[in-house]
Amino acid sequence: MESRIFASPLPWNKTGYLLLADGTLFPGLPFGWRGVRLGEAVFSTGMAGYQEALSDPSYCGQILTLTVPHVGNYGVNPEDVESRTLHLAGFVVTSYSRLHSNWRARGTLNDMLRSNGVPGLEGVDTRALVLHLRTHGAMKAAVVTDSTPPERVAAMLADWPGIDHIDLTRQVSVSNPEPFILSEGEIPPLPVRRCARPLRVAAIDFGMKRNIVRNLAWRGCHVTAWPSGTDARDILESAPDGVFLSNGPGNPAMVTTGISTVSRLLQQADLPIFGICLGHQILALAMGAKTLKLPFGHRGTNHPVKDVVTGRVWITSQNHGFAVDAQSLPSNLHITHVSLHDNTVEGIRVKDRPVFSVQFHPEASPGPRDALALFDRFMELMESRSSWGGPKPRPALATDPEITGTDGRRSM
Repeated sequence: MESRIFASPLPWNKTGYLLLADGTLFPGLPFGWRGVRLGEAVFSTGMAGYQEALSDPSYCGQILTLTVPHVGNYGVNPEDVESRTLHLAGFVVTSYSRLHSNWRARGTLNDMLRSNGVPGLEGVDTRALVLHLRTHGAMKAAVVTDSTPPERVAAMLADWPGIDHIDLTRQVSVSNPEPFILSEGEIPPLPVRRCARPLRVAAIDFGMKRNIVRNLAWRGCHVTAWPSGTDARDILESAPDGVFLSNGPGNPAMVTTGISTVSRLLQQADLPIFGICLGHQILALAMGAKTLKLPFGHRGTNHPVKDVVTGRVWITSQNHGFAVDAQSLPSNLHITHVSLHDNTVEGIRVKDRPVFSVQFHPEASPGPRDALALFDRFMELMESRSSWGGPKPRPALATDPEITGTDGRRSM
């Protein structure tokens, strides 16, 4: 494969580069970790929240390009991360700000990338790169921030099978069941309705963002994160009031254990189930539908989604490369939301069951909060289980926190 320089804003002898599988090469100036990383080249149109995007486990195995021109200007801090570590393969921007100014900052973006083994490139013509990916689709690529020659990297790319044929959730999920505990100072940005009784939520962690669990905990739910390979029997033995299916990376069809678990949960219990992003796709697969890969995916914080029942349009945050195939939906799955960009399926519900999911991220982080009410819907389904034949509400656990303060919040 012959490499060709597509854009060269910096002197070639002082740069690293991004090499795409089709031979297109984009020079750039290295920062962060130094070396070679292979991944799938994708882009996001979000104009803020680079730290939240970098720490989103859904980017596992991908090389993320941001369309926002200046990155790093407000540094990084421990409060805005969405997972314990970074899982992406590389980071590409137009301009990295080496000086940051923000009272919450505790470090630099450069240090964050370096300590997590993520190579970064700046000075790249990201406009040309994004147009290339929109035209030719997301593809295998390599970020090179050392002296490895393009010919050698091209050979590495040719031998690499990519990320579409492996279960990436095993790389980002918890290893054992873990209860979620809110940290001091983690308070909701907007007033939320507390559940009438403590609710136990079993969250299957396919690569879950922390802000999702926050939104459940803020409403009074006791959340336990379960590994992506957990058997349905183990979840049912924990006697949850509801099951949450999280976001995560990669091809949903490869998450075979997760699909099997959700299928058995649907067969063996009448629990409320709520899925987001990858969880939405896994729910559809468990119901007998199919998924398909989008040319370049939906990644950003300004995607319009229409509620097909009310006609209301929400502006949503999204991060996915696959979608549910509308033509494959069984008769007991109803479409609730569609994308106004390409009419792809953005939400489904199961007929006569307390089960629903959405493709977008109602918790955002970063992004708009139009769809936060979906967490309330899940909470209300768990609260009203007795009205549709589910188990009667149980008394509170001895360990359930007491209500403290005049605002009705619970200590956690």
